[in-house]
Amino acid sequence: MIDDTKVTALLTRVRREVDDGLLPAAQVAIGLEGEVVVDETFGAPPGSRFVPFSCTKALIGAALWRLVGDGSLDLEAPVVAYIPSFGTHGKEVVTVEQVLMHLGGFPLAPLGPGRWDTRESRLESFARWRLTLTPGETFMYHPTAGHWVLAEIIEELTGEPYGDAVERLVTMPLGLPRMLAIAPDDQHDILDAVGVGSPPTPHEMEEAFGIRVDLAALMPPDVALQALLTLNSPDARTIGVPGGGGVVRAADLALLYQAFLHDPKDMWDPAVLADATATIRNTLPDLWGVPANRTRGGLMVRGDDDMGHRRGFGRTASARTFGHNGAGGQLAFADPDSGLSVAYVTSGLDQHLIRQIRRDTAIASLAANVLKD
Repeated sequence: MIDDTKVTALLTRVRREVDDGLLPAAQVAIGLEGEVVVDETFGAPPGSRFVPFSCTKALIGAALWRLVGDGSLDLEAPVVAYIPSFGTHGKEVVTVEQVLMHLGGFPLAPLGPGRWDTRESRLESFARWRLTLTPGETFMYHPTAGHWVLAEIIEELTGEPYGDAVERLVTMPLGLPRMLAIAPDDQHDILDAVGVGSPPTPHEMEEAFGIRVDLAALMPPDVALQALLTLNSPDARTIGVPGGGGVVRAADLALLYQAFLHDPKDMWDPAVLADATATIRNTLPDLWGVPANRTRGGLMVRGDDDMGHRRGFGRTASARTFGHNGAGGQLAFADPDSGLSVAYVTSGLDQHLIRQIRRDTAIASLAANVLKD
């Protein structure tokens, strides 16, 4: 049963960011037993939709799980078995599961406006891409490149645009609205993302993480931010960038994760769903030395190594909690032990990484702990 006092503490924490002017708008939802039990918006109309950035990756994963379950897709097969044009410059050895676990070796392969508009131009881009890492050896997060490949596999196997396939395979059977590739006449309630704050100094990074890192030198903040803000474009929203361009309400995202917990429509093969949400297959370290804890379903698992908060799951969720968060502090996860699913989205992309991580930890911790003791 939900504890009203704990819910109030959560909502107070979420609202504070908006009231203090740190974020323009935020929305939080919690699911339990197949229903939304908390749903609040601050700084925007209640029905507003947000871009959840990499939380979108769970949608692509969920569609792929269905294709694995019906025998159409073999995750251990090379990508070229489905997309022959990908097999250039040594990429013919890359497997589908390596792409899902960010082990593909092409983390920053370029594909943006002007090249993502048509399937033909996307396939041409794949053929030009080169490996920068040995596939399978190094975990390096692929912000968008890997999921462009996975989306094309969906198109190849279903014979329909990937946005339509994700709707047919995932959101429509669950009674949820379309969340990817949104028609121009259905974009009126989507909030634009905006950059807020400035990057932490090297001294602040050293104090927080023990490593002196100049984030502004590694990636100029205007470059990183502008890459994310391209998803404000109506054209980008119509295309539906598969690695980060979803469009959601927090309540719908929480219900999606309830479906991952309970599969009420028997959509997924039970063994495939369990593997996608629970079996950790990639424990290679990230840039901060934190084990990736990635499943080949494209998700992360919190784990029991006291590093779960570093993966974006807060400090109170169980070790079995799984999900996939997004840039700027978007949260999406489910805890099989409590039965809770959590979604938090904001239109503010906080450039102060330390403040954002601390905010994520606080909100995730409060949200995962709203049940009565």
